[in-house]
Amino acid sequence: MKIKQFEYKPLAHYSYAVVSNGEMAIIDPERDPEQYYAFAKANNAKIVAVLETHPHADFVSSHLELQKETGAIIYNSEKLGADYPHQTFDDGDSIKIGNATLEAINTPGHSPDSITIVATENNDTALFTGDTLFIGDVGRPDLREKAGNMQAKREELAEMMYQTITTKFNELPDDAVVYPAHGAGSLCGKNLSDAASSTLGDERRDNWAFKKQSKKEFMDTILDGQPFIPSYFGFNVDVNKIGAENLQPAISKVPFEKESTATDLIIDMRDEASFKKGHLPGSINIQAGSENAKFETWLGSIVEPKEAFTLVIDSEDSKDYMLNRVAKIGYEKQLKKVITLSDENLMKTEQLDVADFKKNPEKYTIVDIRNISEVEDGKFFESAISHPLNQLRDTADDIPTDKPIVVHCAGGYRSAAGSSILERQLKDAKIYDLSDAVNDFK
Repeated sequence: MKIKQFEYKPLAHYSYAVVSNGEMAIIDPERDPEQYYAFAKANNAKIVAVLETHPHADFVSSHLELQKETGAIIYNSEKLGADYPHQTFDDGDSIKIGNATLEAINTPGHSPDSITIVATENNDTALFTGDTLFIGDVGRPDLREKAGNMQAKREELAEMMYQTITTKFNELPDDAVVYPAHGAGSLCGKNLSDAASSTLGDERRDNWAFKKQSKKEFMDTILDGQPFIPSYFGFNVDVNKIGAENLQPAISKVPFEKESTATDLIIDMRDEASFKKGHLPGSINIQAGSENAKFETWLGSIVEPKEAFTLVIDSEDSKDYMLNRVAKIGYEKQLKKVITLSDENLMKTEQLDVADFKKNPEKYTIVDIRNISEVEDGKFFESAISHPLNQLRDTADDIPTDKPIVVHCAGGYRSAAGSSILERQLKDAKIYDLSDAVNDFK
């Protein structure tokens, strides 16, 4: 049994291939299936199964495209209520992949329809735990109150997770390798480790969820301090329940214009320096310059599902790359067009005089756009008012404009987006971005 872990860093997502004796199963695939086809070809394997541990909230899966293109059977829990061709895969069900056996365990908690897949061959055991068991944590229980076939309140799911952790893994060996669907940086949990895998024995020893504790203590811990829920999460659950359109036909429909312009909602993916030198009035700067930039998360937090927008890119060479990133969260259908800019009719962003700000902070209204949990851990400026970035388009009008406004986050990435939102919505105010100079105030 050969196991390959694929990582998509911007969403801290892991997907997997299991190959045995010329057959291959794919677990929790991302939107672009090409890497799975390449791996199957390199291993002379036929893709025969696609397994979903649950309907994902933070990315759109390619399970339906894989089924259409390869004839592979999709397996998931009956509780998911999938609207595409599939076979149910629940407690006691198993399939053969070559010489390996893949068995389902219902492990509700993150969602009511979550399963863990137990893969065994000879003396090797691997657990594909989806968003149930992470390395150092468990999945958050508050994403399914408004989306999916089965909805459940966060308290109900927290109790389900307690039952899952205390009963469902007991018969599995300590040396079973744990392969989760997400790592550190994902919003599907709160304290995920940087490690990409672990063993069940190590998790039993080190993961807080396996500590001896009452149900109330467990539930209080899992419900406390969870990160915000991006706008697009429920939308992605529903897309994954139906199955997404094939990727390339979907993104090929989006128009592209060179040296063009736009009005209404404009998302500009260029780096902060280029954006501030010249951008279309009203643009929101969500940087996508590196694979670690959380472009998808913030696109899906700032732009509502089904809200139309135009995407500004740095060059035509970035078009396919950026269309792929937009499609990772299923936003390609609401993308009106992709454009590059001409040098005309652009506005500049004035730079903050950091020295003056250091000497006279009282002359400014300071807006902290970090998440609520971050602010609760400590402020950088006592006078700062909290307006989390994911809510800023709705709360901008509550910010006083009698002084120049300085926007800050934790490191500079998010404040580029936050300051551009305020520049768009508070047209008569003076808006500054503290950017990475925030590090001077920690």
